Amino acid sequence: MKYFNICNATVNIPDILTPGNILFDENGQLVGPSEAIDNVTNWWDKLDLLNKIIEKIPALIIAIILVFTGFILSKLISKLIIKGMKARNIDPTVYNFINRAVSVVIKLGFILTACSLFFNIGSLVTAIGAAGVAAGLGLQDSVAQFASGIQILMNHPFKNGDYVEVNGVQGNVADIRFMNTVITTADNKRIIIPNSHITTSHIVNYSAEDIRRLDLTYSISYTDSIEKAKNVIRNVAELNEAILSDPAPGIYVNSHEASSISLVAKIWCKSADYWDVYYRMQEDVKLAFDANNISIPFNQIDVHVKSEDKGQEK
Repeated sequence: MKYFNICNATVNIPDILTPGNILFDENGQLVGPSEAIDNVTNWWDKLDLLNKIIEKIPALIIAIILVFTGFILSKLISKLIIKGMKARNIDPTVYNFINRAVSVVIKLGFILTACSLFFNIGSLVTAIGAAGVAAGLGLQDSVAQFASGIQILMNHPFKNGDYVEVNGVQGNVADIRFMNTVITTADNKRIIIPNSHITTSHIVNYSAEDIRRLDLTYSISYTDSIEKAKNVIRNVAELNEAILSDPAPGIYVNSHEASSISLVAKIWCKSADYWDVYYRMQEDVKLAFDANNISIPFNQIDVHVKSEDKGQEK
């Protein structure tokens, strides 16, 4: 309580009527009638707003609980969906995509439900739909990327971990996202390719089959024995445990070059062993040729010199 001296009498005034409030200004002087009415009106409006806020506190608490529950539930449902897909041996490439999509849908649903506690979300949904149409027109490329991502997951041209070639880029598929696909090259560079570029390009999936064939070319001199060279290459292939015996390696004469005879070795291995077999064969065949005196000739040019005096070639 506050006390003021009015007409030589000490009178207690409620706090609400103290200086700076309804009946008194900041200096403790009585205000005029119109100003007092305005002060009362403002005070009542503030009191009404406060009451409204207090009334909304339970709804606010429920909204917070709903949003929190939505985030927790989205994680649980995503895990259950992924567990079910694993039990049915569904392509692991789909896991992350489905996980993100389910999480977004569930979270958005709970957020809209929380908003419905405070206002009619019908108009909000309509506004979101209209904004979505407008955004779709302005973001046609992004929509195309998303649609291409769905197409990749539906058609399964590759999966995570596959070694592929897309748009001249070779590497392992690291991740398939909504808008793009991440490829890690052999020298550990990360390349991000828009999904629409992938669906409109030629895709070479080197991991699609369990085994691959290597076509390796070796040159020998015209003076070397073709049969001996073929046997040397065959023996090297048979000693390499990563090369398959079925299908059996095939060694053939590929072509007659200007300075050499070209032999081709067609050998099979597991797709995962391709590059190991390639590099090892290149080294082992060279060492085997050296040990068996089989030469790998350089380019040769025969030069004929014509004598001007006698008109004869030398």
